[in-house]
This record gives sequence, C-alpha cells and structure tokens, in this order.
Amino acid sequence: MAETLPKNHRLLQGRLLARNVGWNLIGGVAPMLVAVFSIPFLIRELGKERFGVLALAWALVGYASVFDLGIGRALTQMVAKKLGADQQGDVSSLAWTSLLLMALLGAIGALAVILISPWLVGHTLKVPGSLQAETLHSFYILAGTIPLVIVTAGLRGLLEAHQCFALTNILRVPIGVFTFLGPLFVLPFSHSLVPVLAILFLGRFAGCGCFLWAGLSAVPSLRHGMKLNSSFVRPLLRFGSWMTVTNLVSPLMVTLDRFLIGGMLSIAAVTYYVTPFEVVTKVLLIPAALTGVVFPAFSTSSVHNRDYTALLFGRSIKSISVVLFPIVLLITVFAQDGLKLWLGADFAQHSARVLQLIGAGVFINSLASVPFAFLQGVGRPDLTGKLNLLELPFYLLSVWVLTKLRGIEGTALAWTLRMTVDGAALFFLSAKVVPQAAPAVRRTALAMAGAVLTLILAIVLPSPELRAIFLLLVLGSSAFLLRRSIGRSAEWLLTQTPITVRREP
Repeated sequence: MAETLPKNHRLLQGRLLARNVGWNLIGGVAPMLVAVFSIPFLIRELGKERFGVLALAWALVGYASVFDLGIGRALTQMVAKKLGADQQGDVSSLAWTSLLLMALLGAIGALAVILISPWLVGHTLKVPGSLQAETLHSFYILAGTIPLVIVTAGLRGLLEAHQCFALTNILRVPIGVFTFLGPLFVLPFSHSLVPVLAILFLGRFAGCGCFLWAGLSAVPSLRHGMKLNSSFVRPLLRFGSWMTVTNLVSPLMVTLDRFLIGGMLSIAAVTYYVTPFEVVTKVLLIPAALTGVVFPAFSTSSVHNRDYTALLFGRSIKSISVVLFPIVLLITVFAQDGLKLWLGADFAQHSARVLQLIGAGVFINSLASVPFAFLQGVGRPDLTGKLNLLELPFYLLSVWVLTKLRGIEGTALAWTLRMTVDGAALFFLSAKVVPQAAPAVRRTALAMAGAVLTLILAIVLPSPELRAIFLLLVLGSSAFLLRRSIGRSAEWLLTQTPITVRREP
C-alpha cells in the first residue's frame, strides 16, 4: 500500500530542499568572506587591544544561543511536527509562547553579563588600564544585544520550520556581513569601542525587526494577537534542555584539546595544531547547510511517513559523501605540499600529519551530522545529549594519553577516534529509533569503512608521486559510482513532489 504523506508535502519537495541547501551555503560563506577582508583593516585601525575586545564581543554574541536553553531549536522541531500533523492552528500559540520564553531568557542573560562585566574587565581579562572604562561601557551595550540575538534565533527557527530558507538567508547575510562592516563605518569618526558596539547593537535591533516582519508575513496567524499556551512550556524546556547539554559539552570538547596542548607541550604546538584544524573544518559548512534544511524536514515527515523520513536520511548521507569525499581526499593527498606552499617547510613538517588525521575525522563527522540532526528531528535530543556527556571523560583521557605519547599528532588522532566512535553510535541509535533507517545505516557503515581505508592509504604513502597516482586511481575507479550517486541524488533533488514510498501490506 502507498504511504500517505502529510498535507504539507510541499515542504518535503526535493527541489525545494536542494534550493534551501544552496541558500544556507550562501548564508554561511558570505559573512566569512567579508570577515577575511575586513579583519586586517580592523586590527590595523583599532589596534590589537581594542580588536581583542571586539573579538570577545563577537564570540559572546556567537555563544548567546546558550542563554535560550535550546528553545529556538525546539521551536523549529515542534512547529515542523505540527505542520506534518496538519495542526497549523497550534503554530501561532506555540510560536508566541516560545518567543516570550526566549525574550525572558535573553533578558536574564543580559542581566548576567551586566553583573559580571566589572569583574571580567577589572580582574579576569588583562585589559589595559586606559581601556577599562571604554571596555566596560562596551560590554554594557553588548549585553543589550543578547535578547535581540535570542529572539531573532527563535524567529529564524520558525521560518526554517516552514522551509523559508531563502527568506531567512536573505536577512541573515546582511546581518552577518554588517557584523564586520559596521565597525568599519565607525572608523572614519572614532576609534572608540563604544560607538563600534553601539552600531552593532543597532544592526541587531534592525535585524530582529526584519525577522519579526518576515515571521508575520510567512505565518499570518501570528498577526491575530499574542496567543500563549502554557501547555507548550514543558515540552519546549524538555527538548531544549538536552539541546543545551549538547551546546555546552560539544564546544567544550572542541576547545579543551588546544588548552591541553598548551599546557603539556608549548604555545607553538597550539599554533601547529589549530591552524590545520581551523582550515579543514571549514568544509563542515557544506553538511551544516544540508542538515539545517533536513532537520525540520525530518520532523515534518516523521509524523505520517517514517519510510520517507528514512529515505531522506539515506539520500542526505549519499549527497554529503559525493560532495565531501573528493575534497577530503585531495586535502589528505596534498597536505604536505599544500602546507609547504602556504606556510613554509617548517609548518608542513609539523602540521601535515595533523591535517591528514583531522581530515579523515572531518569526513566521518560530516556523515555523522545527518543522524545527529535525524535524532533531534524525530524528537530524541536526549540521545545526542547523553552521548556527548558519556564521551567527554573518555575523550579527555584519550587526548591526554595520546598527546603525551605522540604530541599534536596524538591529539589529532584522539579527535578523529572520537568522531569515529561518535558517528558509529549516532548511526546505531538512528537505526534503533527509526528501524526504517537501518538499511541506510548498513550501507553507510560499509561505505564509511571503505572511505576511511582509502584515506589511511593516502596518509601512509611516502612520496608525492605515489600519492598523486593513488589519487588518480581512486577517483578514476570510483567515477562510475559517483556518477550514479549524483544522478540519483539529482533525480531526487529535482523531483517536484516527494517520492512515494510503498509498503507491503
């Protein structure tokens, strides 16, 4: 019998999902490109001390989502699920309840920043005495942006649940670009941090207003008054609490290794490790663009048709594999020569193996991002949160042991091993939660094993000539399979309506 899709099946159209992935890539890459060109000017004009404070302000804004306790992500998941269940009447009260909660949490976050700012500026951060008053006033202005950032994230989540990624990125790109260009507009008039932070506040205020207008346009029921429903508070907080665990623990595991390197080895070793890490992990923008789109699609489709959810799961993995494996293979094969050309022979000698090991881990992590979004999309964020908590002590132990034995290459190996264990666990849990996904998990396990073996062979080959020959052989022998995968993915992505999944009676 043919499985019935929800009335909101337009939100699951392959062409729409593919177009939204493209919008997400633009939204992620455009501000990064502007930052590359803006930052040198800001450093030169503001000076290292003032720019350091500005960098801390950017970082705090980036981590402001911690203050929303995961409610923004919960809003996306729950609204997408309501749409899949054809319960649009609940969306308005769910959205207003979530946004009010997020505004209150943002106000609490702002108050917390205001209260700790004198202590941070006066005792914790090594701010020169001549800049302390200026920095303190800047932090007070920064605190005011936190509620705006959090409410904006909620409105963006509401739009993403409706697959309005074109609209969100049309608004997201100017806000992201203004984060770096706004301070440049101030420089002809002042080099003080106070007007720099003030213009960033105004930019966030305008951005929040634009997202509110977009939300009212995309969800007309929001215009009929602020409807609140206290029954949504508990599920929002329950989903969001596990998202908060993930948001806290996952960045901790990303940053603690470099502090351990600095304490056990040297500050120079941190540079040799962080530089290749930051370069190769930028390719994660690609799977992030896709998983941001399929996360609400998983929620919408899982209500009525988990067979289609599993199909979307498998094809998302295949699409990421097709795009990223050649990129990571090229990075692995030419790590030594690329680093030598870019940063010199000394850097290549210390960092090439690190780049290769982390490259393999990035490929595994990119595939694992699909089951990560899958589990959260079908309503099991507790599994990803518990997994992160379980991994943390074992990861820290492995980093300490392997760094002591093998230096920064050991650190990179520990990171890649964690990605492998984490990915295996996420795929296993996905198959348990949604059994229809089990065939895709088995296929992925075989493909991942072959890909990792190929990357290991590329790492151990001794000369550039052998690595180049190996690269040609691998790409040549897999060309047919890649062509078939691309063809099938394109057929899915260009399909105007979701593929009907048939189930035997």
